[in-house]
Amino acid sequence: MPAVPATVVARAPKALLHDHLDGGLRPATVVELAEASGYSDLPTTDVDALGAWFRDAADSGSLERYLETFSHTVAVMQTEEQLTRVARECALDLAADGVVYAESRFAPELHIEGGLDLERVVEAVLAGFREGEQEAAAAGTPIRVRTLLTAMRHAARSREIAELSVAYRDRGVGGFDIAGAEAGFPPTRHLDAFEYLRRENAHFTIHAGEGFGLPSIWEAIQWCGADRLGHGVRIVDDISVPAEGGDPVLGLLSAYVRDTRIPLEMCPSSNIQTGAAASVAEHPITMLKDLRFRVTVNTDNRLMSGTSMSREMQLLVDEAGWTIEDLRWATINAMKSAFLPFDERLEIIDHVVKPGYAALGAHA
Repeated sequence: MPAVPATVVARAPKALLHDHLDGGLRPATVVELAEASGYSDLPTTDVDALGAWFRDAADSGSLERYLETFSHTVAVMQTEEQLTRVARECALDLAADGVVYAESRFAPELHIEGGLDLERVVEAVLAGFREGEQEAAAAGTPIRVRTLLTAMRHAARSREIAELSVAYRDRGVGGFDIAGAEAGFPPTRHLDAFEYLRRENAHFTIHAGEGFGLPSIWEAIQWCGADRLGHGVRIVDDISVPAEGGDPVLGLLSAYVRDTRIPLEMCPSSNIQTGAAASVAEHPITMLKDLRFRVTVNTDNRLMSGTSMSREMQLLVDEAGWTIEDLRWATINAMKSAFLPFDERLEIIDHVVKPGYAALGAHA
């Protein structure tokens, strides 16, 4: 029997910082929206087979190949109605999984092929999240959802998206992000956007240390000033584990990340799919947890990984020996690191997360 039963993990309150809106659609929704809009390039219109196709296509060991699967989901997210539906269902699905706080990110520039402008894209998504929050609360599974606006690192619209994130930060946008293939597209290409965000006292995270190594992390922190690291799994390249045993030795960069409590948005299943880790048991998240880095557990792309927060947590319990206290600690880490005002973070920690874990009884 696992140290923490699945029934307990399912009931545990969860906080999610790294989840892509276009990577979390329901397969049935993809099929329905494709049929309604005339999109005919899906590999199959059988719902179960389509879900399996997304998982199989993402299991390539390559970040670039993994990213190709998004062409189908983005294709059915080009109207206000489509975007609002997808965001609403995202909030409901996360709430049903026990997520009490979530930050879901998306790239507005990918959703303008149908004629929408960037502002209408953002407003449609925010409307969907509000609808989902209201329905979830009525169903007895309340959730707070904020969104991050993502700029594609291979494109040249990062300053424009950064300005958009600031314009909407009081209406549900928590911060800014850059994403996409890391190799050949360093975060320093977008310094103008990051400098603007710092001047505006705005929050941002950067995908770094997933498909590329330590230079990506170093640039994201020291040149760009990232508040958090998206993935950051390759920080382990700066940690030496003595062959004869003994305590791991941190290099200057890894020590800085730990000392300054820079949050790591880690996504075990996704990292295995993209080749950043070999298995959940061997994933660096456990060593980093033991070394007391500010580790958080996330889903990344629920559709492509066939996953959920409950599944990610259960995998860590079953394959890496995590305890309920470890899950509680990672959840509080996530809430401490959320792009949310301090008093609101504290409210969720003290009145939702801690009581929720205490209610789990003997396993808390």
